[in-house]
Amino acid sequence: MQIGRVIGNVWATRKEDGLNGLKLLIVQPIDSNQQPIRTELVAADRIGAGIGDDVLVTSGGSSRYIMKDNPLPIDAVIIGIIDSTEVMRGEDDE
Repeated sequence: MQIGRVIGNVWATRKEDGLNGLKLLIVQPIDSNQQPIRTELVAADRIGAGIGDDVLVTSGGSSRYIMKDNPLPIDAVIIGIIDSTEVMRGEDDE
């Protein structure tokens, strides 16, 4: 899993039948300091995330199985909207 921030939407008028009803969102992976890391990615969303939300994203083969009996052609899926995070820092990090 990774933490990311939703920064945009993707609209596709034509897409694979199994993707109908799923929102596609652009997610910027972030580190524990809320700083962007890596390149943005597109993730499927069934839980109602929106622009500005911090989210949990899972990627790879397991993300295809968000619909239990019908694997989908996706590489990443939003599995949670983050309410808050807490990171313990050492004295040298402050």
